[in-house]
Amino acid sequence: MFRKVLIANRGEIAVRVIRALREMNIGSVAVYSDVDRTALHVRMADEAERIGPAASSESYLRIDRILDAARSHGAEAIHPGYGFLSENAEFAAACEDAGIVFIGPSAASIRAMGSKTAARRSAMEAGAPVVPGTDRGVTFDQARAFAAEHGYPILLKAVAGGGGKGMRRVDREADLEAALRDAASEAERAFRDKDIYAEKLVERPRHIEIQVLGDRYGNLVHLGERECSLQRRHQKVLEECPSPLVSLHPEMRQEMGEAALRAARSAGYYNAGTVEFLVDASRRFYFLEMNTRLQVEHPVTELATGLDLVRLQIEIAAGARLPFTQEQVSWRGAAIECRIYAEDPYNNFLPYPGKVTRLGRPLGPGIRLDACVYDGWTVPMEYDPLLAKLAVWAETREAAIARLIRALGEYDVSGIRTNVGFFRQIVEDPEFAAGRLHTGFIEEFFARHAQPKPTADLETVAALAAAIHTAARARANGAEAGSGAQASGWLRAGRDALLR
Repeated sequence: MFRKVLIANRGEIAVRVIRALREMNIGSVAVYSDVDRTALHVRMADEAERIGPAASSESYLRIDRILDAARSHGAEAIHPGYGFLSENAEFAAACEDAGIVFIGPSAASIRAMGSKTAARRSAMEAGAPVVPGTDRGVTFDQARAFAAEHGYPILLKAVAGGGGKGMRRVDREADLEAALRDAASEAERAFRDKDIYAEKLVERPRHIEIQVLGDRYGNLVHLGERECSLQRRHQKVLEECPSPLVSLHPEMRQEMGEAALRAARSAGYYNAGTVEFLVDASRRFYFLEMNTRLQVEHPVTELATGLDLVRLQIEIAAGARLPFTQEQVSWRGAAIECRIYAEDPYNNFLPYPGKVTRLGRPLGPGIRLDACVYDGWTVPMEYDPLLAKLAVWAETREAAIARLIRALGEYDVSGIRTNVGFFRQIVEDPEFAAGRLHTGFIEEFFARHAQPKPTADLETVAALAAAIHTAARARANGAEAGSGAQASGWLRAGRDALLR
């Protein structure tokens, strides 16, 4: 087993990996940018090293700096978490060349399945049904030709993408060129790869994924499905295991599980990965993509199966065999997870960075909180504003919903806006309780419900005053652009709150 592991990530996933390492008596090394100097993962790790300024392109995406940090601290392995370099084949290969174990699949598997277009080809060869789409990145003329053949609406998606980044829905040709340009720009910033492919849009689908896990000896199993249909801007925000649909039609778990395993085997896959499917109104499922990494929503699978996926990832990377067979995998109860963001759901989910002035955490049976936030911490504006993942487990879905409502009621984050209240509205909605889910659920929810008018409380006014003071000092002292930009961001957020 490894003696020391570096975590090439930040936020709650870095904290999650550090906790697993501590339970395994393995030393942990954190890396951080300037803006993350006081982040929780840096506080918790046994060792830590600065790798650059706030911009991820100069810190968390710098392969050379991460490998230098691993060498200088004597780390034998690197856990990439999710996002950043987690699906970067060059990073996995560079780790191997440096004699450092990459805790994930091989570089060859990432190339085969991490590229969305290559994954589509592998899935088709393995006999999995796929949504009509291109098998490579497209130019404007090629995207227009695809749309002419298959009809609008279409989706433009990043070849190297994930998390909804580099994705645009296009409903008419007049919007195509701008959408392609914007998607490519976003993809290049997020993944250093601007290639965009086109795919026919399946209207009102469910998004259901299968967790797979394999070792280096050819053993490969699936751990069941997760329902991930509740999304905003193509990014998942609430997930559950099992899927309410699959619970009604359990044969789907076997069929989708077998399709996922065929796709994974076609790439010689090992370690943790997820095969994602779209499911239409007739319960036909289509291969969407494979994420060659741990998923944000892995806690619901852990709660329903009793397995520790991060620990298993580390053990497999160290050369262990899978400790169970497919027949030994079982599921119990129901788990639901909410992604808690610093954002304003009622203002187009606008990020809301700032200082956390009070934090009250939900407690009690069946509650799990994976978080990176603490009292007094300032949420940075430079990264995804994910604060925590609140997950619950209960014997039935109905009991899990009741537990989640209670937990959300106990979760108190002050000083910034979050989506906690929004989730309470969602899980109390009769359509959600009935399991009538699809990827457009949130848009339809807003159409059915009046949005509450935000009010500025005393803490918001105080935060605005502090932001004005900070911005004035930054301008007077000629502070660096990052500090001024952050102060200006808080200023705008506070001003908008008061104006509303």
